[in-house]
Amino acid sequence: MTAACATGPDRPRVAITYCTQCNWLLRAAWMAQELLSTFRDDLGEVALVPASGGLFRITLGDALLWERVRDGGFPDVKTLKQRVRDHLDPARDLGHIDRS
Repeated sequence: MTAACATGPDRPRVAITYCTQCNWLLRAAWMAQELLSTFRDDLGEVALVPASGGLFRITLGDALLWERVRDGGFPDVKTLKQRVRDHLDPARDLGHIDRS
């Protein structure tokens, strides 16, 4: 395995827990794809975790980044990427995301 493909405890896990009853899989998968595209070298895993009861939650390791009820709906991709960046590398410039 090359260093570029390394995984493990040094690279954090994002978990997107979504309600299957509410049909939020596509939304969760799209957010996972966006995070993997932007943070491909920084994340060890982005997991989709099925749940029920209207749950939609995004965690980075032990940090709760977004919770649908607490935060009022769903994050837009800009907000989500900024919250992930703020935990991984606060000084990182996200390009157009930070300027729009």
